[in-house]
Amino acid sequence: MKTIVKGMEGVQEAAEIIKNGGLVAFPTETVYGLGGNALDPEASRKIYAAKGRPSDNPLIVHVSCIAEVDPLVSVLPESAEKLMETFWPGPLTIILPKSEIVPYETTGGLETVAIRCPENRVTLSFIKASGLPIAGPSANTSGKPSPTEATHVLHDLNGKIDMILDDGPVGIGVESTIIDMSGEVPTLLRPGAVTVEELSEALGRTVEIDPAIVAGGVNEGIHPKAPGMKYRHYAPNAKMALVTTKFLKKRDYEVSEEERLQADRLISDYINELVKKDEESGLRTGIICCDETKDLYDMSQTGASYVKIIGHRNEPLSMTHELFRVLREFDDDKVDRIYAESYSDRGVGFALMNRMRKAAGMTELLADEK
Repeated sequence: MKTIVKGMEGVQEAAEIIKNGGLVAFPTETVYGLGGNALDPEASRKIYAAKGRPSDNPLIVHVSCIAEVDPLVSVLPESAEKLMETFWPGPLTIILPKSEIVPYETTGGLETVAIRCPENRVTLSFIKASGLPIAGPSANTSGKPSPTEATHVLHDLNGKIDMILDDGPVGIGVESTIIDMSGEVPTLLRPGAVTVEELSEALGRTVEIDPAIVAGGVNEGIHPKAPGMKYRHYAPNAKMALVTTKFLKKRDYEVSEEERLQADRLISDYINELVKKDEESGLRTGIICCDETKDLYDMSQTGASYVKIIGHRNEPLSMTHELFRVLREFDDDKVDRIYAESYSDRGVGFALMNRMRKAAGMTELLADEK
C-alpha cells in the first residue's frame, strides 16, 4: 500500500485510484471511511473483502452535494431534501429507494441506498475530483472499534487497500446518524451527532426509533437496513461490561447533584471491587470513566492496570470523540477486562451509549444488585 498522504496533497491521486477500481481510506468528521466507486460492483466486493465484512451489511454512499443524490435514487421526497438542506454537509445518513444505477453489491442486496455528504474539505474535494459517488463504510476490520486517526486505518488495513488520505484526528468520533426516509414514517436506524430531537424538529413530526437500537441489533435471519444493526460492532479484544444502578436506569438520569454523587460512589465502589478480584486472579483490567469521577478510581487501591478518562459527562461530544481511541488503546495495552461507567442517553448521549453497549456486547451490571 502507498504511504499515508497528508490532506489535499493526495486528492487527485486518490481520485484516480477510485476511477481505476481501487480503494482509498478517507477522513470525515465522524470516523475514517474506506472508499470505492459506489457504482462498481467489484469495488464494493473489494471493500467487503478488505474489512472482512458480511456482504448483506449495506455500505453508505458519500456525495459532495445534494445535486449528486438525484441519479442515485428513484424517489426523493421533499422531507428528505429538507433534512439534506438542514444537516448537510454533516453527520447524517439518509436512506432512500435506490435507482437502477446503484448495484446491489453496494446496498447489501436491498432496494434502498444510504447516502450522506460528509463535512470534511479533503473528502469533499476527493469526491468531486473522482466524479463518482463513493461507497464508504468505516475503515477498520469489521466488528472492531472504528478508526478516528489515519494510524488506526494503517493498523487494520495495511496491505489491503491502495491509499490513506490523512487529515488528522476526526472531530466527532462516532459514525453518522442514520434515518430511514424510504417509507411513510421517518425512522432512526442508528443514533449519532445529529439527534432524534433535532431530526423531529426539522421535519415537524416525530421520528420513530427502530426497536433494534434498544435491543442491540436485529435478529438472525433479518436483513439489516443500515450498518451497525445486526453484527458485532465497535468491540475491543477485552471482555467489556457497563456498570450502572437501578436508580439511574429508572429515573432516566433526571437526578439531583446529591443523588448523582451517591450513584457515582456506588458505581465506582463496585468497579473497584470487581477490578481487585480480577487483578488477584492475574487479569489485566481497564476502567473507562469521566473527568468528574476520575478521582474515585485510585490505581494504588484498586490495582487497576489502566484508568482512562473519555471526557466530561455533561459534554457527550467530548466523550464520543475519545471512545474509539480509548478502546483501541486498551487493545494495545492487552487488557483482559474493561469496566465502563454508564452515562445519560439524552441527546448525543444516545449515540455514545449505543456504541458503548455494542462494544460491551450489551453486558450491563447493576452496582446496587451486586
